[in-house]
Amino acid sequence: MSIRLKILGANSATPAYGRHHTAQLLSTQNQHFLIDCGEGTQERLAKFGVSVLRVNHIFISHLHGDHYLGLMGILFTMHLLRRTADLYVYGQRGLEDIITTQLRYSNSVLNYNLHFRELDPATPQKIFENKTIEVTSFPLEHRIPCCGFLFKEKLKPVRLNKEKLPENLPLASIGQLLKGEDVTDEDGAIIYQNEDLTLPPKKSCSYAFCSDTRYTEKILPYIKNVDLLYHEATFLEEKRPWAETTFHSTTTDAATIAHKAEVNQLVIGHFSARYRDLSPFLEETKKVFSNTLLAYEGEEIKIDDDL
Repeated sequence: MSIRLKILGANSATPAYGRHHTAQLLSTQNQHFLIDCGEGTQERLAKFGVSVLRVNHIFISHLHGDHYLGLMGILFTMHLLRRTADLYVYGQRGLEDIITTQLRYSNSVLNYNLHFRELDPATPQKIFENKTIEVTSFPLEHRIPCCGFLFKEKLKPVRLNKEKLPENLPLASIGQLLKGEDVTDEDGAIIYQNEDLTLPPKKSCSYAFCSDTRYTEKILPYIKNVDLLYHEATFLEEKRPWAETTFHSTTTDAATIAHKAEVNQLVIGHFSARYRDLSPFLEETKKVFSNTLLAYEGEEIKIDDDL
């Protein structure tokens, strides 16, 4: 297991039938990324046993309220819990003004540094990178500027083959192996070839988040072959005219994108409040793309990094 995705909310504009606004928590290698932050997100984090203090990066796709109205509450809770670590928020133009205005009118000064990164809604851009993962935003097609996010692990190091590893091999030599190098002596002569003492690296995993958007094949290059794709499916196919009017997607839209992008698994969400029973969503989507899940709140979806 390399990436875990916790569904915190999966409804669209109106909470209904125990379903809440969009929010997800992606965790990998002790790093926690919050993706969208609809109303009540901090309550659901607490419900599922996740401290808000573990989150250091928050990604907001767009400025419709069901995707960011929970952000201010989380920021204040972090302050009340005496957070000191820096927090990074990525979002569309205007988000920083919204947050700083609320802080100003409440005469609030946070205990921690809050950093904003403005997204480009027209051009893909790498917005975060460290030693293990990189995050890229890419344009979606909605009524207002909106971005999707691609989370992609970097190439992992080779693994030591303990069964073939010589006894008392110096740490320096082990370091050479982990870097993908051969073990050499002081003169540069090869003592052990890397491939003889190592195993291939574990698979680097990937996750793409696409909400909100109408059907567009322009996103295919960004999400090609990802292990897990979240794509909104606000409406059943019978409501296609309304989906097109509101710049949302249907079940068939999401499934078609998953099929054309050749992803491994699809999870659909952002369900309209007009639907109580979600089983037709799964039925319609699976007609086009069989490896599909519904986004159920509290569910954790795992992406395994085994080869």
